[in-house]
Amino acid sequence: MCGRFDRHSEPVAIAKAFMIDHFDVADYKQSFNVSPSQNIVIVKDDGRRHLVQCRWGFIPPWLKDSSPNAMINARAETVAEKSAFRDAFRRSRCLVIADGFYEWKRDGKARRPVYVRLKSCEPFGMAGIYSLWHSPDGEDICTCAIITTDANELLRPVHDRMPVIIPKELEDIWLNPRMADNELVMSILTPFSADLMECYEVSGVINRADFDKPEAIEPLSVDNI
Repeated sequence: MCGRFDRHSEPVAIAKAFMIDHFDVADYKQSFNVSPSQNIVIVKDDGRRHLVQCRWGFIPPWLKDSSPNAMINARAETVAEKSAFRDAFRRSRCLVIADGFYEWKRDGKARRPVYVRLKSCEPFGMAGIYSLWHSPDGEDICTCAIITTDANELLRPVHDRMPVIIPKELEDIWLNPRMADNELVMSILTPFSADLMECYEVSGVINRADFDKPEAIEPLSVDNI
């Protein structure tokens, strides 16, 4: 799964990396410890690429109560079929912007946090789906989930799942809401190349959802796991 991630790139770097046409986030903030239910930024495409704010925790439009039903992840194997996700998968695919993500490696009864990023240290887009949910208060809220797949060779000793990272050359296909070739879209949902990634253990302070400082992504040692 993907339960925490890091997004510290500045808006200018994100706009350049993802060819953003419109930056529709008025109060953009860095976060080294993004947690479920928080506001994140996503890229969506309606003919032009927009960077918009969205709440992490997908709520299907037909649900009336948000509290027990927000889903932070969707499995690649079933996202096109599950009733909660299939409409969004067809029409409302997005990129969730991140610089890295966290997983926890089991060590006996302990769980050690691990930070995962690209070797290039560039921001990347995780495959996401979004929905515009109408709250009981009458507010329209963008909600989203991150799609996960089997872990690659790098992550497998840490966790059996990882977020789907969309390669640059496939972003246009993934974001295109008019793309009707379901097989082609599904073929994108595969583990990212382990050769382009690295991971290392970080401090257990990341377990605190309120800890949001650059120290969160500093390695405990120089040796990668």
